[in-house]
Amino acid sequence: MHIAPHNNHNQAIVDVENDNVPLVYFNIVKLKKGEAFEYQVPGYETCIVPATGTVDVDVEGLSYSALGGRGVDVWDGDPQGVYVPTGAKTTIVCVSEETEVFIAGARYEKVLDPFDVREHDLVQYGSDDTKTHRKIKHILGQKHHDKVGRLLVSELYTVGAGGWSGFPSHKHDTERQPIETRHDECYNFRFKPDYGSGLQMLQRVDNEPGDAYHIVNGSTVLIDNGYHPCCVLPGYEMYYFTILGGLTQRSLVQYFQPTHAAQIETIPGIKDMIAKFK
Repeated sequence: MHIAPHNNHNQAIVDVENDNVPLVYFNIVKLKKGEAFEYQVPGYETCIVPATGTVDVDVEGLSYSALGGRGVDVWDGDPQGVYVPTGAKTTIVCVSEETEVFIAGARYEKVLDPFDVREHDLVQYGSDDTKTHRKIKHILGQKHHDKVGRLLVSELYTVGAGGWSGFPSHKHDTERQPIETRHDECYNFRFKPDYGSGLQMLQRVDNEPGDAYHIVNGSTVLIDNGYHPCCVLPGYEMYYFTILGGLTQRSLVQYFQPTHAAQIETIPGIKDMIAKFK
């Protein structure tokens, strides 16, 4: 499903128990200096990630100051985040001139401890020759496995201008361990320059026609089922904020589309990328 860019007035773009992706939650909050936003999401752990600007965060009386710091866009610096336990009362205050904040969530019942993330885990893979060159900045990644319930949060960037991401095509819509796990997924896309665009595919069945969405700056895509590669037009860079929420576990097991699975052997570094989502 594609959700076109719109002014959400700081209300959830993907609310709890969404019909397409009930395991994840997503909100974009925009504030000006001195403005505050309070939230609680019962039944969902969340992660606050400033896309731009700087915020102070309070989680049930615990303070995390000067989070963020990126300038004009998501390419202008590295990500930072605060993990918010399930249902915790949280306040975000803008301390820069303005801010845009992503709030990612995953359904999870247990209440863990909050913490901040000031350094990300970087993975770079693919190649210009295979048109798959990209880097991933894990905010809640593998090294937080024992501190988070079922939420995985990352930022993905195409390297260079144009190319494919999420290839070889894979899916994770069915709980059938050990070959696949059910993980709902949500993306929010940005392009550089911001009038760039791309394509999100959702091929429901191997070798049968599927769905395709024209994605633009600010598009949100919900991955409910199917194989889901995406691409950016030549001459533009693409970024997408990625939220994954598991049904029974945090570790993601991707099932690669049988027709294209052999391409795993042709793309440099992709096996390391797969491992970092576990």
